[in-house]
Amino acid sequence: MASVQPLHRREGVNLVQLEADISSVRSGSSVASIALPDYVEHTAGVTRVGALSAEAVIRDYESAAKEIEAMGTELIDAAQKCEALTAQVHDAIAFMRETAAGYREEGRKIFKRIEECALFTEDVRKTCEQVKRRMAEVSVGESPRPELAELEPETEGA
Repeated sequence: MASVQPLHRREGVNLVQLEADISSVRSGSSVASIALPDYVEHTAGVTRVGALSAEAVIRDYESAAKEIEAMGTELIDAAQKCEALTAQVHDAIAFMRETAAGYREEGRKIFKRIEECALFTEDVRKTCEQVKRRMAEVSVGESPRPELAELEPETEGA
C-alpha cells in the first residue's frame, strides 16, 4: 500500500515570483487580465495561490464548456442541413408519386383504347362475315328480300 507523505513547506517560497512564473507561461500579459466567468467570484480571505489555482481550474472548465457549446452549434447546423435534406427528399418522393400516378393514368387510357379497338375490330369482323354471307346468298339464289332482287344482274338471256 502506498504511503502518504506530508508535504513540508519550504522556506523562502516567493509567491510574487510564483505568480510571475505563471504569468510568463500564459499567453496573456498577466493572469489578472483574463476575466473570470460571471458565475464565480473569489471568496473573501482566500490566499493568492488558492485564488490562482481556482482561476486556472475554472478557466479550464469554462474552456471545455465553450467547446461543448461549439459542438452543440455544429450539431444544430447539422440538424438544419438534415431538415433541409429531408424536405428535399419529401419533395422528391411527392414528385415520384405524381409521376407514378401519371404513368398509371396513361396506362389506363392506353389499356381502355386497346380494348375499344379490339371490340371495334371484332364488330368489323362480324360485319364483314355477315356481308360475305349475304353476298353469297344473293349470288347463289334469289334474294329473300325484293329490294335486293332488283339490284341482281339478269343472268337470263345473256
